Amino acid sequence: MNNTPFLDDSIKDQLKTVFSRLTHNVHLTLTQKGSDPTSTQELVAFLGEIASTSEKIIFDPNLTSDLGSPLTFSVHCPEKSATPSILFRGIPGGHELSSLVIAILNVDHQGKLPDDGIQQRIKNLKGPIQLQTYVSLSCENCPEVVQALNQIAVIHPDFIHETIDGGIAQSEIDNLGIQGVPSVIHQGKLLHSGKINFISLLQKLEEHFGVTPLQEQADTTKHLGTYDMVIVGGGPAGASAAIYTARKGLKVALVAERMGGQLKDTLGIENMISLPYTEGSKLTAQLQEHLSMYPIKIFEHRKVDRIVDGDIKTIQINGGETLQAEQVILATGAQWRRLNIPGETEHIGQGVAFCAHCDGPFYKNKKVVIVGGGNSGVEAALDLSAIAEQVTLLEYGPSLRADPILVKKLQEKNNTQIITHAKSTEVLGSGGKVTGLRYQDLRTEVDTELHIDGVFVQIGLSPNTQFVKDFVTLTSNGEIQVDPKGRTSVRGVYAAGDVAPTPFKQIIVAMGDGAKVALTAFEDRMRNPLTTHSA
Repeated sequence: MNNTPFLDDSIKDQLKTVFSRLTHNVHLTLTQKGSDPTSTQELVAFLGEIASTSEKIIFDPNLTSDLGSPLTFSVHCPEKSATPSILFRGIPGGHELSSLVIAILNVDHQGKLPDDGIQQRIKNLKGPIQLQTYVSLSCENCPEVVQALNQIAVIHPDFIHETIDGGIAQSEIDNLGIQGVPSVIHQGKLLHSGKINFISLLQKLEEHFGVTPLQEQADTTKHLGTYDMVIVGGGPAGASAAIYTARKGLKVALVAERMGGQLKDTLGIENMISLPYTEGSKLTAQLQEHLSMYPIKIFEHRKVDRIVDGDIKTIQINGGETLQAEQVILATGAQWRRLNIPGETEHIGQGVAFCAHCDGPFYKNKKVVIVGGGNSGVEAALDLSAIAEQVTLLEYGPSLRADPILVKKLQEKNNTQIITHAKSTEVLGSGGKVTGLRYQDLRTEVDTELHIDGVFVQIGLSPNTQFVKDFVTLTSNGEIQVDPKGRTSVRGVYAAGDVAPTPFKQIIVAMGDGAKVALTAFEDRMRNPLTTHSA
């Protein structure tokens, strides 16, 4: 057994501060079932270190339960719940340490839990539900899914969630055909794989398990209020717009699927003026802290279905809630673009992936294809070249669009090949796994089939405009058409950031765009609020 502490003194000091919020005892309890003695001793040592940071965290290695599988422990607050609903198998280090910390807070109903409206949707899920999520401790996308399901388990009366370190469950991963993380499993079948935000995950659970009929409620219980301004989107543009609007003394609400948006997934940021270096998660937290300084009502974990026009606009939210406002700013950003070819959707998490860093370890000594010759595609190819046996990069155009220095590095690798003028046409699979990719040479129209084990899609971003495609005018690229000040084709509706035709998709540009549009909206209110304008 390695006697080196799992947590250094600085982390322990941070945890002591975080766990000072606990008001009830939280028990960490091991499973009864046997496992490798060395691994068990390491888990015991790890949990002992966690428990040492708070007298409210109770861990006795001599007390065990019959829950879970080998190397499993539960996180449980007996004064809040009769039975444990959150389980971990393995030592949740790396990115999953935060998931354990948040789970300890959440079972005591501490930390940031969904508001009452979202909690009611969770309670309406038809149970019993028991899910397992396989993760990699190096995966940056996994904690968001794990933490969402753990919160659902805390709120729902008949929901159990187990997080499993895929590194100690290789035989299960092979049997389940898992080729990407996070992978959420229900009764031995894949329910979801890959990155997903809280509200989209909740919608998927509602569709899969069903919901109990809601009792008759007065309309006011679902109406979230009437505001001067509603901002849709919680990324840099939306946060900036909300702050600038609130500073003008207006009544403001912000609706977001998740705060931070794509920013939250960004790793190192070195071009944010005045900050030589920061990270997306940290900058997201700072944005939220800044927002909290103003009377801005935030409705997170909400997906807007549609907007109904009028002097007072109605914002209809998935799940039946509504808001009303005189003006609306759309700042919903963009998401990773898909190929939209046969076989792609069916094999997501089983050979089709979007994050080379997260899912790359599943392709050690295997053959993979990267689709996309921009910076993200070439960077993914470089990362995978250190793991995979062979990396093939397909580019639709005549040459790679990435920075020359990245292209040069890729060309120097001896296990990579670059194919241009290549149009991907079909992902091929058998037995629940990817076996190949078919593409067409755009010069000769000849079809070629590559025999590979995985496909990584890196073809840029697609604007999140589906919910307004019939409401405002869109450009040929699907972005919201705006005038130079951010006005859309609908009076009182504006757009900012990556969802609009902003020339450069940068954090600082989105922030400036959000501020500009907020000032435009205020200007319209003051100068000529009844004048119809169009993009």
